[in-house]
Amino acid sequence: MNQCTAVALLPPPDHLVALSPAGHRPEAGHVLCELGGDHDSQHAAMLWDEGGRPGSAVWVRWKGSGLAELTPLSWCPVLDPRDEACELFAAHPSAHSWGITDPTDKAITLVLAHRHTHLFPEYRDEDGS
Repeated sequence: MNQCTAVALLPPPDHLVALSPAGHRPEAGHVLCELGGDHDSQHAAMLWDEGGRPGSAVWVRWKGSGLAELTPLSWCPVLDPRDEACELFAAHPSAHSWGITDPTDKAITLVLAHRHTHLFPEYRDEDGS
């Protein structure tokens, strides 16, 4: 499943604006939704994790072009067959992280595989190209 392509623009926090030197206002930054494309209307991106404790990961959640909200969420407890943890929050509304493909990453990999076939044997055609 492809990753959602929703983007949110986050203004700089007020405390950073207040601490910035005159004439050097911090710029807004963007985040890309990390959920699978089939999720509900609320998008999500992880901003930082404060040590792996339950609820220590800070996520930004938003709907459409509405205001984004920072919220601490616990990690998803589900493991894949190799004992790798899901990289999303608990009770997330889409597939687990290992079932989500970033379409941009996939496109870049295909271009590189075409240009450097010796580095990507898994992408070679039957005729070796």
